[in-house]
Amino acid sequence: MSSFFKIFFASFLALIIFCLISFFILVAIVSGLASKDKPRVEANSVLVIDLGQQYKDQEQKNIFSAFSGEETDVPALFDVVRLIKHAKEDEKIKGILIKAQSSPNGYAASEEIRNALIEFKAGDKFILAHGDYMTQNAYAVANIADRVYINPQGLLEWVGYSVDLAFLKGTLEKLDIVPQIFYAGKFKSATEPLRADKMSAENKLQTNEWLSDMYSHFLLNTSAVRKIDTTTLINLASNLSITNANDALNHKLVDGLKYDDEVKNEIKELLEIDKYDKISFIDINHYAEAITFKSTGSDRIALIYAEGNIVDGEGDQGVIGSEDYLKLIRQARLDKNIKAIVFRINSGGGSVMASENIWRELSIARKEKPVVVSFGDVSASGGYYIASAADSIFASPVTITGSIGVFGIIPNMQGFFKNKMGITFDGVKTAPHANMGAVYQPLSEFEQKTVQAEIDRIYEHFKQRVADGRNMNVAAVDSIAQGRVWSGKKALDIGLVDRFGGIQDAIDCAAGMADLTGYRIREYPESKGLLERVLGKSTTPDYSNKIKKQVGETNFRIYQEMMKVQEMTGNIQARLPFTFIINK
Repeated sequence: MSSFFKIFFASFLALIIFCLISFFILVAIVSGLASKDKPRVEANSVLVIDLGQQYKDQEQKNIFSAFSGEETDVPALFDVVRLIKHAKEDEKIKGILIKAQSSPNGYAASEEIRNALIEFKAGDKFILAHGDYMTQNAYAVANIADRVYINPQGLLEWVGYSVDLAFLKGTLEKLDIVPQIFYAGKFKSATEPLRADKMSAENKLQTNEWLSDMYSHFLLNTSAVRKIDTTTLINLASNLSITNANDALNHKLVDGLKYDDEVKNEIKELLEIDKYDKISFIDINHYAEAITFKSTGSDRIALIYAEGNIVDGEGDQGVIGSEDYLKLIRQARLDKNIKAIVFRINSGGGSVMASENIWRELSIARKEKPVVVSFGDVSASGGYYIASAADSIFASPVTITGSIGVFGIIPNMQGFFKNKMGITFDGVKTAPHANMGAVYQPLSEFEQKTVQAEIDRIYEHFKQRVADGRNMNVAAVDSIAQGRVWSGKKALDIGLVDRFGGIQDAIDCAAGMADLTGYRIREYPESKGLLERVLGKSTTPDYSNKIKKQVGETNFRIYQEMMKVQEMTGNIQARLPFTFIINK
């Protein structure tokens, strides 16, 4: 009995200590929130935009930003666009400094930031860009600056674009795993890394075409601002003519070679302040906290962000769960104050059933109020399936879209279990196909034909959805479907999208369709409050960075592809090919 009381009181004491620690942490957070000063925009300020920061579709909250002066929330992509627009009219902001080293942002996201900077340039304020080592993706945005500088001992990357795919067929063969694959569409290459050891002719054709469109867009933008013809730009990459900072200057890709202190001295001259005075820099994260930049009005437009893989049931951060999005769309539809819906898609697809259910809810909403879709970096396969319900679709010329096709994977792991693990299976069943799809045995020829027939049926249904939404006949859809991936530029030509534009363009369109003049944006999913983020529902731990550090970048990519095989097993998918490794 004495042993029992020892354990009881020890446990009770531990519980009290835990509660006290939690209480003091909570008090620290709330106190920090109360005492945190709102950033101020000083007169003669320079807005700093760091392209090395990833601007996702939704704001990235940092729970420590409530009481730390160092940590800040990262604004969403649309916030960055609105902040740049606000800075143009802000008398306290005299110019912008772009930190242009590398950029994790996608093609379309970079294009939206660049377009906002072009609008900023229409005023009488300066834009300077500087970096030590400047990648092509960073340069794609930075080249819009009035003057572009790199470190005298730095480098401007100028090598062209490339795409690599990891193929796992050999790995599966070594493991005695047979991926039983079913697909519809000759360009539907999502399963190619599992059934081949190199790209098919069809896959090379489509990849070369959309990548060339991306590269051409980059070259044309560069040509326009740097006054260099595209043939010369192509030759510079083909001949590896840019190997150091002097090469970049000699070929007029940059305006000068300067260290950080020299750039700051030039900014002081532009601000007309003494060389000993301090420059009032404010980065875009703090600028977002310092000002009010969101529109106001009695009427509302719902802006719903859908980013990540499309899955059945509930989702999570970076995942489009069908149950979650049915509720969000329904909520926007039933809210009388919401007069239009803008649905932002940044997804390579996923579950066909989840896509169908979200499509259904958007279709219902479209009957009651305008529904406009905005494409981000990628909106393909299941992402495009959803979009076909919209009144109008906006995309960037460098959006990756299309991939209208479906596939399914049922792995046969009999050889793996028997030959590698020494495991065999046996059992009884009440019907010949009761255990159809079990991974420890192959499908029979009849079962394979049955699965393929269902894949073909769903593909025909997918094409019909697109035909109805785009006012095309099924034959016309079939000619541009087949699982083929298109750039936004080609998608406009073939009728898959309606116009080029970013989120703001889609909102303007929705406002026009709803006859709105004054309105405010209601964004979904809504950001969680501080206490909810600290004490709310826990999410699955993300060990990606730890795994990457342990196994290395290349092996981590292979690991990711293997995990996707697991995710795609068991239900029919409408998603893009395996992850493109795009060197840009």
